[in-house]
Amino acid sequence: MKLGRNLETGHDWSLSSWKSLDDPARGEYTFGIDPRGYPQVMLKKGSEIQFRAGSWNGLRFTGARRLDQNPVFKFEFVLNEKEVYFDSQLINKSVVTRMVMEASGTVERFTWIDQTHSWANYFSTGQDLCNNYAQCGANAKCNSNNYVVCACLDGFEPKSPRAWSFRDYSQGCVRSSPLGCEAGEGFIKQTGMKLPDTSKSWYNMNMSFKECMDLCLKNCSCVASANADIRGEGSGCILWFGGLIDMREFSDSGQDLYVRMAASYIDHIRKQKHFRKAKQIVLIICFTIVFIGVVVLGWILYRRKRKLKLQEKMKDVLEIDGNNKSMKEDLELPTMELSDIAKATNNFSIDNKLGEGGFGPVYKGTLPDGQEIAVKRLSLSSGQGLEEFINEVLLIAKLQHRNLVRLIGCCIQGGERMLIYEYMPNKSLDYFIFDQSRKKILDWQTRINIIDGIARGLLYLHQDSRLRIIHRDLKASNVLLDSVMIPKISDFGMARIVGGDQTEANTNRVVGT
Repeated sequence: MKLGRNLETGHDWSLSSWKSLDDPARGEYTFGIDPRGYPQVMLKKGSEIQFRAGSWNGLRFTGARRLDQNPVFKFEFVLNEKEVYFDSQLINKSVVTRMVMEASGTVERFTWIDQTHSWANYFSTGQDLCNNYAQCGANAKCNSNNYVVCACLDGFEPKSPRAWSFRDYSQGCVRSSPLGCEAGEGFIKQTGMKLPDTSKSWYNMNMSFKECMDLCLKNCSCVASANADIRGEGSGCILWFGGLIDMREFSDSGQDLYVRMAASYIDHIRKQKHFRKAKQIVLIICFTIVFIGVVVLGWILYRRKRKLKLQEKMKDVLEIDGNNKSMKEDLELPTMELSDIAKATNNFSIDNKLGEGGFGPVYKGTLPDGQEIAVKRLSLSSGQGLEEFINEVLLIAKLQHRNLVRLIGCCIQGGERMLIYEYMPNKSLDYFIFDQSRKKILDWQTRINIIDGIARGLLYLHQDSRLRIIHRDLKASNVLLDSVMIPKISDFGMARIVGGDQTEANTNRVVGT
């Protein structure tokens, strides 16, 4: 089917309605291409426009929903100095189709469906109110999906608010801020639009869109611009002068229309955008702060809960007799995460191993704050490891003396039991006194200081601490030396608490070396 006009001869290819259902004489309605301005398809009753399919934009008519490329029809639009026409050809010749114009002016296209033995409506000009020409008046858009189908373009207001409130849209809309043909004027983009009536428009198919908008701004009568062809990045130019008539808003088709606005309105929109952007930034910052706060609070609560669980587990492990219940209640030894200890010891690397005793291996580590530590890890094969672990925790947790090794914390997690001590860089006393070369480092004054320190530590354990403690395994290897050779008594795994008034006690097994 071909619709158009031969511009040289004036011959039209168009559809005409019957005068009535019973009279095939030429009726009032014609459906074809109006070549004025930028050519467009129209349905007219005499000279009065009833429906406008819009101009061709390279893909479809801007006012038609369903004229996209498809497996049934092939569309072609030709515009040159000699002729302008629109043609649709069947791709599949086996498809049966017909296009009719009723006496009432409705134009419809049907395709035959073999499965249902019926005609399916492919296109119709009378589907809804928005198909009526200029349904909403000038400078307004129609949307059949909205409860109130007509709305003014952005920056416009009803010419007669009273008439508009009664759903009389014939007077259309006017600008809130009139154009002044001054510096600072610009464009507001309306998306998904059926372009306005182009019968009084100007067009140029070879112009870029930037050139198009610049040209519009230079002409004080120009009110809007759009691409003539939307394929690719867009090309060609259409300019409008005067009222923008017969626009429709689509959610799934249409194209962009750029409406020229006054400088004051452009400035207002720019300020609104800046305000919204600033508001968004503030909201994002506030949300980020709140989110980080919630995450940090959640992490703190999680760590606290985990720490309490570890401490409770620690107390459950400590099976102590009735005389020491008060110590269990006062136990507040810091607990540490297994992951933190593994990181500090380079995942218990062999290079960090300091030695191994009856309790298990001992590793050197460094905490994130730079503090060096020694980690005693309970060996699973150690028969006395658990008992030693309990004793160490019970006896050292509350003891504070410069000649006793300081217990920093412990770890009970994932089947692991570990004690974390301050690191002694000079190792133990036996490292010096039983080596022929290293023992020379210990002069008499240093030896006296070491003996004095050990004695002070024992005096504290036996007499000055709130608990009377017998070490029971004091030997050179259990006396550690710090960086300035101050002795620290360590390894309380064999130690025992006795009553404050006791001077002797019995044990059930032989311990010590």
